[in-house]
Amino acid sequence: MERIGFIGLGIMGKPMALNLRRAGYAVTVHNRSRGPVAELVAAGAVDGRSPRGVAEASDIVITMLPDAPEVREVVLGPGGVLEGARPGLLVVDMSTIAPAASREVAEALRGRGVEALDAPVSGGQKGAVEGTLSIMVGGPAAAFARARPVFQAMGKHIVHIGEAPGAGGVAKAANQIIVAVTLMAVAEALTLAGKAGVDPARVREALMGGFAGSRILEQHGQRMLERNFQPGFRVRLHRKDLGIALDAGAAHGVPLFATALVHQVLGALAARGLADLDHAGIVRFVEQAAGVEGEGRAAQA
Repeated sequence: MERIGFIGLGIMGKPMALNLRRAGYAVTVHNRSRGPVAELVAAGAVDGRSPRGVAEASDIVITMLPDAPEVREVVLGPGGVLEGARPGLLVVDMSTIAPAASREVAEALRGRGVEALDAPVSGGQKGAVEGTLSIMVGGPAAAFARARPVFQAMGKHIVHIGEAPGAGGVAKAANQIIVAVTLMAVAEALTLAGKAGVDPARVREALMGGFAGSRILEQHGQRMLERNFQPGFRVRLHRKDLGIALDAGAAHGVPLFATALVHQVLGALAARGLADLDHAGIVRFVEQAAGVEGEGRAAQA
């Protein structure tokens, strides 16, 4: 089996790395904060001490980081993956970053004989824990075939989007548009139901059986009803992802009207100090606009 390096043990990365250990892979890890490293070491992983150390000990290095600056620092910076790289190493970035940044990193790695894949994921913390993530992959087909068994330890729906670096990032931008706009729609629907004097929980139950039914309505609609905004995916990160989508839209001449609206709503939440809520917390903005915020279950009049 390939030796796996994993850098970035946050809400998503830690359970993904644990699933690789459960699948029997030898895993070497690194993270800026030391607590998650200790948890992985207790599960049988090895502490790589640095991105360079992880690369030196691995055949495939996975990064799962917040944004492009962190990916550049970890992969290309001093003491980074590139310093520990050798021909034949495969670097798989599973972060959500701009497609242009993925192309930049892939080009730098290719100059050292290192293949690269961009493979962002969807499914949230629950999918990461359960190993059921959707994984969208850009990069060479041979590298994808090599990494596929590793992806199968972390996800269930794995699609090679295309050979071009950044193709996975384009797919993830599309995913984040759909999730964000649907979250906004669910928040508005439940708020309307509650303020109209109708039980929003019953409305959600009814809608689940028709065309309006979705995983967003099922999972995040329930979060809104329960006022459970503990982060599975934070407002600030979804806002960042929509910024990536808007930049891509501008670059390709595609107006993204609904995306721009929800981006502004998430920005308003962040301005209120709510950037670290789960993105289901978008309902709090809608409730405030409707004059019902803080009245208990989502939008209940």
